Amino acid sequence: MLKNNPHKPVIIWLLTGCVLIFLMVVIGGITRLTNSGLSMVDWKLIMGAIPPLNEQDWIATFNKYKQFPEYKEVNFHFTLEEFKAIFFWEYLHRLIGRLIGLVFIIPFFYFLIKNKIQGKLIGKCVIILCMGGFQGFLGWWMVKSGLVNNPDVSHYRLATHLIAAFLTFAYTFWVALELITKNEIKPSVPFIRKGVLILFIITVIQIIYGAFVAGLNAGFVMNTYPKMGDVWIAESVTAMQPLWVNFVDGIGGVQFVHRVLAHIVVGVVIFLLMKSTKFELNTAQKKSLIALIVIVFCQFMLGIFTLLYAVPVWLGVTHQVGAFFLLGAIVYAMSSFKKS
Repeated sequence: MLKNNPHKPVIIWLLTGCVLIFLMVVIGGITRLTNSGLSMVDWKLIMGAIPPLNEQDWIATFNKYKQFPEYKEVNFHFTLEEFKAIFFWEYLHRLIGRLIGLVFIIPFFYFLIKNKIQGKLIGKCVIILCMGGFQGFLGWWMVKSGLVNNPDVSHYRLATHLIAAFLTFAYTFWVALELITKNEIKPSVPFIRKGVLILFIITVIQIIYGAFVAGLNAGFVMNTYPKMGDVWIAESVTAMQPLWVNFVDGIGGVQFVHRVLAHIVVGVVIFLLMKSTKFELNTAQKKSLIALIVIVFCQFMLGIFTLLYAVPVWLGVTHQVGAFFLLGAIVYAMSSFKKS
C-alpha cells in the first residue's frame, strides 16, 4: 500500500506518532490506576527529563513530595522505596511525552525543508503539533489540581487531558489515512458516512465519561451488571440537587451515564452493520465495519468485567486500550466512507 506512495516517509512519521500516543495512553492509564500521578510535584521541561541519580537526590525529591496533600493525607506511611515505585510511572509518562514532542517536531522541520510536506498538509501538521503541545500543558494543569487541597486530580481536568490525547491520535491517524488513500475511488454511501460520524461523536462523549468514572473512582461501587446492585437505577443516580449535577459530579450518575452510553455505542455499530448490507461497498469499507463490530464487542465485555472485578489495574488499563482501538477503528471507518 505504501510501496509507491510519494508520501511514504510522512505517513511512517505520522503512524509512528500514533504508536507513541498509544503508548502514552497506556502508561497514563497505569499511572492513574496505581495512584502515581501526583508523585512529581514540579514541572521542568528540560531538567525534568533527568531523574534522581543518587540517594541524596532521591531524598530531596521525596522531601518535596512530603510537602503536598497526597503524602500528608494518604501516603504518610510511605518509605523511600515505595515512593520510588510511584515516581517511576509518572516519570515514564512525562518522559514519553517529551519523546513524542521530539518525534513530531524534528521530522516536521526536516520534511518542511525537504519539501516533503506542502500546501494544506503543512497546516494539518501544524495543527497536530499544536494539539501535542497543548496536551503537555493540559497534563500539568491536571496534576496541579491535585497539589492544592484535595489529594486527587479534578475529574474534569482528567477528562480534558485524556480526551485531548485521544483526539490528537484520531486527527494524526486521519491525516495519515488521507495520504494513504489519497487517490482511491470509493463508493459513495452518505447514510453510513453520517452514521459513522455520529458514532464518533457518541464515542468521544463516552470516553469523556470513562474519564469521569476514573476521576471519581466510580468504578469501585455498584460492581454488578446489568443492574446497579439490586435495581436498574440506583438511588444514588439522582441523589444530588439539582438533578443535572448527578450526571457530571455524582458517582452514581456518572456510572449510570457510562453504562447507558456503552449500550448506545454497541447499538449504533450493530445498526450500521445491518444497514450496510443494503449498499455496494468496497473491501476497505466492509473491513472497517467488521473491525468496528469486533472491537466494540470486545470493549463492551471488557467494560463489564472491569466493573464486576472493581477495576484491577490490568483490566482498567486494558479497557482504556480498548477505547483507544475503538476510536481508531471509527476513524478508519470514517476514512473508508469519506468522499473520494
